[in-house]
Amino acid sequence: MKKKRFISDAVREPKARTWSNCLRVDDLILISGMTARGNDGESVLGDTALDQSRVVFQKIKDLIEAAGGAMDDVVKMTIFVTHMSDNAQVWKAREEFFTGDFPACSLVQVAALAKPEILVEIEALAIAGCSTD
Repeated sequence: MKKKRFISDAVREPKARTWSNCLRVDDLILISGMTARGNDGESVLGDTALDQSRVVFQKIKDLIEAAGGAMDDVVKMTIFVTHMSDNAQVWKAREEFFTGDFPACSLVQVAALAKPEILVEIEALAIAGCSTD
């Protein structure tokens, strides 16, 4: 079993020695909590939970594909929102990125995320190749 870090040019990497956005261990792909922060690390892309969720799901897609997987390989997500009333917007964005059986999922309301304007954070687990017949 070997652990390997994957990066995507579309997703800003954290400072060295803080965390990894994407790790793959055999066929397991682990994606750290993604937010709608821009590549400058300061701006937040999108004013609504729908817009931010679209940004986040696109980041997850970019990372999973960089690691050799596909969005339909995602088997588990944990979604953190600052307002439970935003759940419908998150689900709407999720429908744009998945087909077939949707991943197992937890939705948790939290008091705050990394910046006050961040409304959504999503982490994901995928098993590369599991969505293909």
